Amino acid sequence: MNAFTFTSPFELIPGDPARGLVLVADHAKRALPETYGALGLPASEFERHIAYDIGVEAVSRALAEKLGVPAVLGGFSRLLIDPNRGINDPTLIRQLYDGTIIPGNYPLTAEERKNRIDRFYLPFHNAVADMVNGVEAATGQAPLIIAVHSFTPSLLGRRRPWEVGVLWDIDNRAAGPLIEALRADGDLTVGDNEPYDGAYPGDTMHRHATTRGFPYALIEIRQDLIAGEAGAKAWAYRLAPMLEAINARPDMHEVRHFGSRTDHM
Repeated sequence: MNAFTFTSPFELIPGDPARGLVLVADHAKRALPETYGALGLPASEFERHIAYDIGVEAVSRALAEKLGVPAVLGGFSRLLIDPNRGINDPTLIRQLYDGTIIPGNYPLTAEERKNRIDRFYLPFHNAVADMVNGVEAATGQAPLIIAVHSFTPSLLGRRRPWEVGVLWDIDNRAAGPLIEALRADGDLTVGDNEPYDGAYPGDTMHRHATTRGFPYALIEIRQDLIAGEAGAKAWAYRLAPMLEAINARPDMHEVRHFGSRTDHM
């Protein structure tokens, strides 16, 4: 089986639910079901960030193993449908991404849009919900949810100065301490809600953490730092003790509803 072989909308990595922490990697893979071919794109486009989050699968596997916690990996390319978007988001199924037109997504019928939501998007989110619910049931407390992503060193011709960023909305119970820990760890340039804003209506963290009052943080690692196995493992081992410490904080597992900056959007 290679990196492009589609087997399921999600992959579950087992771990101890009693640890109270769940890892989620929406864009871990670049696979497409055979019926979609390559969406009309050359194979080279699936080596780029537009197809998946480079390095994230390896980071997530190493981090789950190091922490002994469960993880949910997305099983399909974001070019098919983006699980880290709300259903009504115009970028849910992209027709143009970082200069690349996706022929297989244009034109897209309402029937095909629903088909992708039903076959790929919803099964992934149901798997995340089941995992989160299982951890909550095992601990009797709010689980800490950590999303793992990566970002391209440059986008639309603009270089990005950060090695890592942490995204959040209003609840910074996990994001705040994580930013502090990363800034204290060597000479990193750490983005606070960079290179993206952490408030997206209906995205994975909004859906599974914010709306339920669960603590969370979304980690973005620059892709050139984790494209190889050695870099991915090094970042997993760097993050693991930080997440252990945050997960052990006495206030980290309370259900607290902060709302969202997107509530009135």
